[in-house]
Amino acid sequence: MTQARLHVAAPGQQGLYHCVTRCVRRAWLCGVDPLTKIDHEARRAMVEARIHELGSSFSMAIYGYAVMSNHLHVVIAVEPSVRLALDPLATVSRGSP
Repeated sequence: MTQARLHVAAPGQQGLYHCVTRCVRRAWLCGVDPLTKIDHEARRAMVEARIHELGSSFSMAIYGYAVMSNHLHVVIAVEPSVRLALDPLATVSRGSP
């Protein structure tokens, strides 16, 4: 069972994480949905771009990712020293669209 990082890693500790998320209710993320026969391949590029965008916004290094038909894997590294080196105003503006 998953646990919050708060309970797994000490605050300020560097970490390497393998994160997995999947679609629910037989939904399809990428490729041709075998149930509806609708092609969702265009989503793959959007998901990949979003992974990179969020990685830079939250000061995480993206070590690898795999966007599969109904789930995705992301390997990230959290480096607290990078976050601490940022200007507080710059940190706030990163989360704004």
